[in-house]
Amino acid sequence: MPVHKRQPSIELLELMGVVRENGSDPALLPPVHTPLLYDYVLVAKTVGHQEREAFKKQIAYIEELKKKNIKVTEIIDDHLVFYGIQAPKEIFEKYRYLLKVSDACNWSSDQYVVPLSTRIRIVHFILNHTPIRTGESLRTLMKMKVFEARFCLHEKRKQRELKESWARWTACLQGQPITAVRNYFGEKVALYYLWLGWYTYLLIPPAIIGVIVFLYGLAFFNSSPLIKEVCDSDIIMCPLCDKRCKVWHLSDTCTYAKVSQLFDNNGTVFFAMFMAVWATLFLAFWKRHRASFVCEWKVSDWCEEEEELILGIVNDPNCEPREYKHSYLRSTLVLICVTAMILVIIGLTHALVVFRVIAAVLLAEGSWEFLSNHSNTGAMMLGAVLHYFIITVMTRINRIVAMKLCGLEKTRSFAATEKSFTVKMFTFQFFTYFSSLFYVAFFLGRINGHPGGYVRIAGKWRLEECHPSGCLTDLFIQMAIIMVLKQTISNVFEFTGPWFSRWLKRRGIQKLRRKCAHCYLKDELEYKNGAELCDNCKLRNWDRNYRLTDVDSFSLFKEFLEMVIQFSFTTIFVAAFPLAPLLALINNVIEIRLDAIKMVTLERRLVPKKTNDIGVWTDVLEVIGALAVIANGLVIGVSSDFVPRLVYHYRYGPCANGTATDIDCMVGYINNTLSTARMDDQTILNEFLPSQMVTASGLNVTHCSYKDHRSNEDYSLTPQFWLILAVRFAFVILFEHVVVVCKFVAAWFVPSAPIQVRNDRLYDKLKRLKEELSSFEA
Repeated sequence: MPVHKRQPSIELLELMGVVRENGSDPALLPPVHTPLLYDYVLVAKTVGHQEREAFKKQIAYIEELKKKNIKVTEIIDDHLVFYGIQAPKEIFEKYRYLLKVSDACNWSSDQYVVPLSTRIRIVHFILNHTPIRTGESLRTLMKMKVFEARFCLHEKRKQRELKESWARWTACLQGQPITAVRNYFGEKVALYYLWLGWYTYLLIPPAIIGVIVFLYGLAFFNSSPLIKEVCDSDIIMCPLCDKRCKVWHLSDTCTYAKVSQLFDNNGTVFFAMFMAVWATLFLAFWKRHRASFVCEWKVSDWCEEEEELILGIVNDPNCEPREYKHSYLRSTLVLICVTAMILVIIGLTHALVVFRVIAAVLLAEGSWEFLSNHSNTGAMMLGAVLHYFIITVMTRINRIVAMKLCGLEKTRSFAATEKSFTVKMFTFQFFTYFSSLFYVAFFLGRINGHPGGYVRIAGKWRLEECHPSGCLTDLFIQMAIIMVLKQTISNVFEFTGPWFSRWLKRRGIQKLRRKCAHCYLKDELEYKNGAELCDNCKLRNWDRNYRLTDVDSFSLFKEFLEMVIQFSFTTIFVAAFPLAPLLALINNVIEIRLDAIKMVTLERRLVPKKTNDIGVWTDVLEVIGALAVIANGLVIGVSSDFVPRLVYHYRYGPCANGTATDIDCMVGYINNTLSTARMDDQTILNEFLPSQMVTASGLNVTHCSYKDHRSNEDYSLTPQFWLILAVRFAFVILFEHVVVVCKFVAAWFVPSAPIQVRNDRLYDKLKRLKEELSSFEA
């Protein structure tokens, strides 16, 4: 019978871990007698004379796998040895049975075929828990360079489907095929993208409201009496530094005052309250959204501990569970180390403060007039850029320290290690990112002293002062620089790194591709007779996967950490940066596709992991939500000028007696916030040089103003200062109590799971119990 020349079917090639790249015929189905899939691939270097010991361990590990009836296919390609791992079906049948009889049964009765994602997970567990005679496991052998790499294979057809429906830039405004992602990458990855998509979707309302708050400030840009008072003022302000800094006109900071009005207005209070409640609603609605999918995936009752026991029995029927242990000595030591690390990070914040102070002096004393006139703003921007570089360096250090501390704890399982690492790493990163912001928000300009009594670093450099229009703009600029740099630069490197690496490695595949092209027909004919595909075809696909960017167990953790840090920026200091949700929304629309493209086409396939939640990240988000309430209340009450303006409006302004009708109630506010230092006071003469008390036009002045509520006679704090301080604390307490009550009401009002999901789970359990009863009676 004549043989028709045609390309082999895509399904046939995929069964052996091999696919061609120019399409497929869906009508061509693989024969019934298909051999087992390649569940995993190990890669080692060909052994030289000096590496005989590594070769012995390599062979010993392969022999241990064969003792478990695992088929190992060895293919040598120049300097690399590829080991294709095929686990016997008996292993997966055991898993199916144990899962069915477990307490957390989540295997539907009509699911007869073990999906490849489950196969990979089981084989991954077996490989990691198969030691050689000397006691080394695969992780240890990888560290010893006995094996160069390990990975599971991409499925070309499903990879192409995900690329067409999800992992492409033109799909930015489309929904995500979460179930397809789950079937390919497992529940853990799917829940990350489900959470990220939900977070991005719910950012739309705060992004819109943030823009409205910004436009609200813009609407009063030209009519605000505060801006007019600054821009039209002839008030002489005290020098901002020693020696070369001179007195300056308040009107010189007109632009700064206008920017302050955009972010420090009455709408900010409403927006901060909204974002605090939004954080609670986001978590409540996320739990409902998650419940719908985990119910559909039949993992609602999944238990991590029981899954570990099942996999342990499948790997070794005589296994013993690793018992829970706790050491107060180790816990105390870890706590001390964590505290010390946090103190180091806070110390870096102090170094940033010193840098900003010195930079302000150097800029003020420089020859460039523009920088001299805006020395404080320039120093603040330089500090923000330096802060970003410190974040970049400390991220690596934090990771190393967190891993060392997890090793010191000696956790029971990898899952426990991952949770412990997540908490420590997030804590370190949070202090790295936010310590400087907390200084700017709550300490900048409040501990610098006054003329005649300035606070100095090492008795030499004066601390920074706030602008007369308020300190909130400093916090805004700091956040904007860090957030924009972080999101832009990290996304560029996150995508271009794997892409460039793949481009460099592509040339090595061309030889295999040409060599493999004329093997297809022969291989398919042999395969129909029960034979496998040729080594060249298998090697081509294995080599392609090997040359992709490596991934590890913490690859997904990096993505989660990046997004949770962004969530912190979006909620904690949102009162100072109403446009943060908009920037986060734009970034996340790009981030979803960027991560998808990277994960589907540029990186090796992640080992599918089963779970029914995002784990400890839920607790982290709860903590951030609580911090958002506290921080936003303090930002408005302490950092913003909202409370001083309120006190002036009803107590000291032209409308205080309730009779003024033809004047704006905030007229005179800026002048009210300033105190005067006189040159006839000896303490002031010791503070400023006579050359500093000369204006740019050459006019000698006998007094200057500074932002504070102090007596012009003895520089003591005025009653107005104490009244404002009392109102600040009262506002913070009232704000936080109101928001907390709203959060509790919102959390109570939104059930954690939809009613339909609860009913579906009841019917699923009833169906399973009836099936068990029928089996018993039969």
